[in-house]
Amino acid sequence: MDYGLKGKTALITGGASGIGKATAKLLLAEGAQVILVDLKGDDVARAAQDLGDNATALQADLRDPAQIRGLAATTEERISMPDILICAAGVTGAKGHPLEMSDADWHEAWETDFMSVVRTVRAFEPAMESRGWGRIVILCSENAVQPYADEAVYNVAKAGLLNFAKGLSGPAAQRGVLVNCVSPAFIETPMTDAMMDKKAQADGTDRDAAIRQFLKTERPWLALERRGKPEEAAHTIAFLCSQQASFVVGANYRVDGGSVAAIAM
Repeated sequence: MDYGLKGKTALITGGASGIGKATAKLLLAEGAQVILVDLKGDDVARAAQDLGDNATALQADLRDPAQIRGLAATTEERISMPDILICAAGVTGAKGHPLEMSDADWHEAWETDFMSVVRTVRAFEPAMESRGWGRIVILCSENAVQPYADEAVYNVAKAGLLNFAKGLSGPAAQRGVLVNCVSPAFIETPMTDAMMDKKAQADGTDRDAAIRQFLKTERPWLALERRGKPEEAAHTIAFLCSQQASFVVGANYRVDGGSVAAIAM
């Protein structure tokens, strides 16, 4: 499908693996240039090498405001400020009873999953406004609208992102920049691999058995009864980056296999 992205530049945080890398591959196939950003330099360099000549790797710790400012300066000097920003970096954070989470647990999730996105958007969105065209897609989660009790710090950070994106979307759209969210659920990524490996170890079983048990007990509404593929989320992200999504503003697209039980959002 021609998404009208030929010649566009996309910067993707969390681009070394999972949904970020799958989205980069799809945008490259549509003729875009991609800039992959991730915490671990070796990992993101390998990802860019895998994807080919039109992929560039940059390392940054997005919890550090100074590194985000440096990322923006390096991008502008070495490549160009992006037309598209996809914020896919994040972690699940500490788990447990909400009242047993320490202040440090809450702050870590907020800095990693929420403030890193706010600061990254702050660094790159004005250049899009100045050109009168841009796309920003923020990866949220099913947890933003269907919070799970033992994932409280993650729930709150992702719900905050959904609210941030909606609040930004109106004024940004008036200057040609469309801001939207994609909320995946239980996608095959290194993050969910680690979750399932930890569960498998606790249960004395293997990853496949842990996934089946998790679906049965923790995600009963996930109608497809499997983990999603990164590519299944990537196609929705690519659509929101496209010319075809020119009337989509402040939306949240759920790519969750039916995992969220509610109708709204």
